[in-house]
Amino acid sequence: MALHSIYLDYNATTPVADEVLEYMLPYFSRKFGNAASSLHSFGWEAKEAVEIAREQTAALIGTTAEQIVFTSGATESINLAIKGVFEAYRSKGKHIVSLATEHKAVVDTLDYLQTKGAEITVINTGRDGIPDPDELKEAIRPDTILVCAMLANNETGLILPVKDIAEIAHGKGSLFFTDATQACGKIKVSVDEAGADLLALSAHKFYGPKGTGALFIRRKNPRVSILPQLHGGGHENGRRSGTLNVPGIAGMGKAAEVASALSDQSRIKSLRDIFEAELKKLLSVKITCESVDRLPNTSHIIFKGIKTDRLISALPKLAFSTGSACSSALSEPSHVLLAMGFSEEEAYSSARFSFGSATTEKEILIASNDIINAVTKLRQHFS
Repeated sequence: MALHSIYLDYNATTPVADEVLEYMLPYFSRKFGNAASSLHSFGWEAKEAVEIAREQTAALIGTTAEQIVFTSGATESINLAIKGVFEAYRSKGKHIVSLATEHKAVVDTLDYLQTKGAEITVINTGRDGIPDPDELKEAIRPDTILVCAMLANNETGLILPVKDIAEIAHGKGSLFFTDATQACGKIKVSVDEAGADLLALSAHKFYGPKGTGALFIRRKNPRVSILPQLHGGGHENGRRSGTLNVPGIAGMGKAAEVASALSDQSRIKSLRDIFEAELKKLLSVKITCESVDRLPNTSHIIFKGIKTDRLISALPKLAFSTGSACSSALSEPSHVLLAMGFSEEEAYSSARFSFGSATTEKEILIASNDIINAVTKLRQHFS
């Protein structure tokens, strides 16, 4: 990537922080032991690193270490949570309720479970991205075993009132799962304040390494049971087999420790506000979820009359996205925006800009100016 390129896609991934990389490096070489090797010091050293990381990761979401299971990332955590609950509670029921605005990792997992006999109810939202509580209550049945609602939307940045959703689920006797992948490191996250029985997160969203994630599984009030999805060795107390990625886990723990301070979020929010104000000075744009709580680093914008793929082509030195990085290769409009009641034309005209620790005000001003010029030219050309 050229040095003058500007990266505004931090919701897709973040660079590994320098202090995190430095902390990880010994576990690739000198401290290379297998954390499951319990008969010698190499294994003990690796296990100690994992348990320190477990404490650090737990602290990021306000819980205790024994309730953390390490995985390969949020997608595996989501699969383990949803499939694991479905298989463990199948005698109680086969019904799951989810929001239509969930990440594809949730949507596709639920689609798969339908082929295995699950009954899925999907709830759309209003343009603010928030589900109607009465519709949610009506959707939950006596045989509903799980309700899924993400803490913060990866495309729009909306922060959902998950505590209210959890209370509805618990009041009906259902478990509550929240995907907190985009929230961790950007806002304060507490499993108790969220009412979560299960919660997924991923290190690479808060300046840790890719390929490492975690799943919180509540141990009491209620004690949540899941059936493992990977077998072979009984690692992670039998909940997720496989040799532990010690460097990645150590890096996740260190990144979680740094992210817990939320030290940069007020600065990042001010940059987002400047960015949006600059665009609104000269362009007619719609900022999605502008009137409700959203992540401090995320700006989701609809450029009426402009297809975003043309805007991306016109701005090769600016890194941003049409929505979820996991769906960026797809030609379909955003399922999130369609579920919120936006038209296909609006969905195809939307873009997500997300800011991070290295973003500067100078970059924001350059980017907004380039976007204004590109949108103006495109509107003139295609009007």
